[in-house]
Amino acid sequence: MRMYDIIQKKRNGGELSSEEIAFFINRYTNGEIPDYQASALMMAIYFRGMTDAETVCLTECMADSGDRIDLSRFGDLSADKHSTGGVGDKTSIIVAPIVASIGGKIAKMSGRGLGHTGGTVDKLESISGYKTELSPDEFIAQTESVGMAIIGQTGNLVPADKKLYALRDVTATVESIPLITSSIMSKKLAAGASTIVLDVKVGGGAFMKTERDAELLAESMVNIGKKCGRKMAALITDMNSPLGNNIGNSLEIVEAVEVLKNKKTGDLRDVCKALASQMVSLIFDISLDESEKKVEDAIVSGLALSKMREWIEAQGGDGRFIDDPSLLPTAKNSLDIICETDGYITSMNAEKIGIASVMLGAGRESKEDSIDLSAGIVMNKKVGDSVTKGDLLATLYYNDLSPEKARDCYLSAVSISGDKPTENPLIYKTIR
Repeated sequence: MRMYDIIQKKRNGGELSSEEIAFFINRYTNGEIPDYQASALMMAIYFRGMTDAETVCLTECMADSGDRIDLSRFGDLSADKHSTGGVGDKTSIIVAPIVASIGGKIAKMSGRGLGHTGGTVDKLESISGYKTELSPDEFIAQTESVGMAIIGQTGNLVPADKKLYALRDVTATVESIPLITSSIMSKKLAAGASTIVLDVKVGGGAFMKTERDAELLAESMVNIGKKCGRKMAALITDMNSPLGNNIGNSLEIVEAVEVLKNKKTGDLRDVCKALASQMVSLIFDISLDESEKKVEDAIVSGLALSKMREWIEAQGGDGRFIDDPSLLPTAKNSLDIICETDGYITSMNAEKIGIASVMLGAGRESKEDSIDLSAGIVMNKKVGDSVTKGDLLATLYYNDLSPEKARDCYLSAVSISGDKPTENPLIYKTIR
C-alpha cells in the first residue's frame, strides 16, 4: 500500500477503504508519512468529502491512535458534553454539577481558550487550589465518588488529531465537515462516555456562521457518534451575541454560581437547562419532560450547587468562593461604558466583544500567552433591552493594560436604534 495511491484515489473522488484510512492514520501518527502527503490528502478530502463509512473509520482510527479512557465501570451513567466554542460560554461548569447531582457520571476533559473564545480550564484555574491535572486513577476515583471531575486535556489522547489539526490549520483545510467531525468525535470517543451531548454554536461569534453549516456539522457528529455506539444529542444554539452577562475567567465562575444559586434567569440558564435535560434524558432513558423537571428541581433545591461545592473541594479548590466571590481573582481597575443615545440594542457582535476581553488580558492570541484571570467584561444591557442616554452598558475590568482600545472595540460591537429588534432564537434546533 502506498500513500501516493491513497491520495490519488481520494483526489479522483473514490471511497477509501478502512485499511487505507488505518494505514494513513497509523503511519502519519508514527512519523512515517510526511506532512506534504498528509496535507495533500486533507485537501483532497476538503474538495471530495467523505462517506459516512469513511468518516466513522477515520474517527475510530484517530480515537485509537493514543490512550483511551475506560469508563465502562459506570455503564450507561457516563456522559460528556462538547461546545464548539463561543463568548461567555461557561455551560460545562453549570451543566456538569446539575447532571452529577441527578446521578450521572461526568468525567470531562476540557480545553483552554484561544482567540476570542474562552476555555473551561482557564476559568477553573481562577479558583484557588483547583487542580486541572489528575492522574488517570485519581480522575476515575473522583468521578466514582463525587459523580464528576473536569481536568485539562492530558496524556497521549488522540495524538493523530493533534498532528492533523495543526496541519489543517496552516493548509486552509479546517472548514471540512468530515474533518471537523472526526476531530471532535475522536476526542469524545477516546474520553469514554456512553452519552455525548453537543452544543453547536452558530452566528457571528461562532466557528459556524450560518444555521445551515451548523446543522450539517451537528447532524454529522450525531450520526457518526450513533454509528460508533454512543447515545447522542446536539443543540444548535445562538452565538450572535455573548452567552450570559459575564466574559472573563473569574467573572464567568461568579455567573455560573449565580445560576446554580437560582439567582439568575435568561439565556445562560436556559441553554444550560436544555443541555442538561438532553443529557439526563439520554442517560436514564426518560422523556424530555421528565428530565426537564429533574433538572429544574436540582437547581431550585440547591442539590446542583452542593454538588459544585463537593466537586471543587474534591479537586483541591477552595469552595468558599461560592459564598464569597471576593476570594476569586479581582481586577484592580474598572471602566464603565455609558450609553450615548436612546433606543434599543439591536445587535451585539460576539466576536468583537470577545476580542475586547482579550485586549483586557482575559484571553490569549497564541497558546504560549499568559492570561489575566481577573480581567473581563460584565454586560449590563443585551440585545432587545431598551436604553437611554447615560445608562450603563457594560463595565470593563482590567489591571495593567490600557482599557481604551477595548472600550472602543466594545462600542463598535453594539448597535442601537429606535426600533425594538426581533431577537434570534436561543436554540435553533435539536438533533437526536
